Amino acid sequence: MKNYTDDDIKKMKNISTKIAGYYLGIPPMAVAIGLREEKLPIGFSIKRSNKWSYYIVAERLIAYKNGNLEECLVDGIEDKLNKVIENFNSFKNDLLCFLNKKIRR
Repeated sequence: MKNYTDDDIKKMKNISTKIAGYYLGIPPMAVAIGLREEKLPIGFSIKRSNKWSYYIVAERLIAYKNGNLEECLVDGIEDKLNKVIENFNSFKNDLLCFLNKKIRR
């Protein structure tokens, strides 16, 4: 069984359930089942036809192993909320501009 470091995981573009299993010290099937049943918060799974695909997020995997997952998830939420606010403000400005043009006609 290969030992992966946090740095190894950070450098990977694709992380398989096998790699995640080695990294966490659990069987790859446990990673797959954990993702399918949404009990392992390191990524997600998608079922197409009769085949499962897995996407494992390096930052979440590392945070989960090191006991910092809550911090990682909160950081992600803040980034997403900032994007939502930014998009909302842009939409609001476009709408106000449109309404002002309608009123002036």
